[in-house]
Amino acid sequence: MRRALLLALALAAPASAQRAAAPFSVAETGRGYGSLQDAVQAIGGGRGTILIAPGTYRECAVQTDGMVTYKAVQPGTAVFERETCEDKAALVLRGRASIVDGLVFRGYSVNDGNGAGIRIETGDLSVANAMFLDSQQGILGGNPSAQRITIDHSTFAGLGQCDESVNCSHAVYLINRGQVTITRSRFERGTGGHYVKLRVPSFTITGNSFDDSAGRGTNYMIDLSEGGTGTIAGNVFVQGAHKENASTLIAVAPEARTYPSNGLAIEYNTATLAPGAPQGPAFVTDFSHAALRLGANQLGPGIQPLVQR
Repeated sequence: MRRALLLALALAAPASAQRAAAPFSVAETGRGYGSLQDAVQAIGGGRGTILIAPGTYRECAVQTDGMVTYKAVQPGTAVFERETCEDKAALVLRGRASIVDGLVFRGYSVNDGNGAGIRIETGDLSVANAMFLDSQQGILGGNPSAQRITIDHSTFAGLGQCDESVNCSHAVYLINRGQVTITRSRFERGTGGHYVKLRVPSFTITGNSFDDSAGRGTNYMIDLSEGGTGTIAGNVFVQGAHKENASTLIAVAPEARTYPSNGLAIEYNTATLAPGAPQGPAFVTDFSHAALRLGANQLGPGIQPLVQR
């Protein structure tokens, strides 16, 4: 009987060791998987957390259902690079909801110029403690629903392009009929397009750093393409010297007045020009003709507070 028990333990050991060594594991079941897509499929239409071990991965996944959390075991040590699903992104999300925590995405480029770390197509999204580096886009999403998208304590660097495809790409580009919240995040070293481009009715952009001093070929810091209302407060802006468009830092409704901008609060921000940056940009250029609430912003020499078009 003792020999039978030892044999059973010996046979079970390789499977246990394999689960322990698997880079992707579902926290709720303890099961490990060799690929991220297999872990997503295991959660299916349910709710689950995929724990991702430290490493560099040429992996991507498509989520079509459920509520999935993608979480690095140690923030900043799970790095995804280059490999896209559906010629779109590392994570293509169209489930009920998704959370991304502590992951790094870098080196994404596809033929249509929209290679991204995350493509959010349906469902709510929360991103925290993440990094998006040296790609055509960081986060891209569009859906005609009341999505809620939040980005917190994340870094966006080396993103955007206007010369690889017909349309520009941006560090963050989101379209929906809900709400976008961006807090405590850093945008820097842009390579084209805008740092944040939104087509949404409601937004909160607070406590962020927009450092364009090492940017190349960049446009606006924040582009509220079709208007909208909310709060832009407590951010720090540095306008760089190598702009494609140096006319303004924040543009309100430059393309359409789809969403009312009355009451949009832009206050308690700081903005300066980097050495060599063109003089005379507007801090805010308003195309909406709405009653904006422009509060106490600290603007450096050479920056106009408001220009109306």
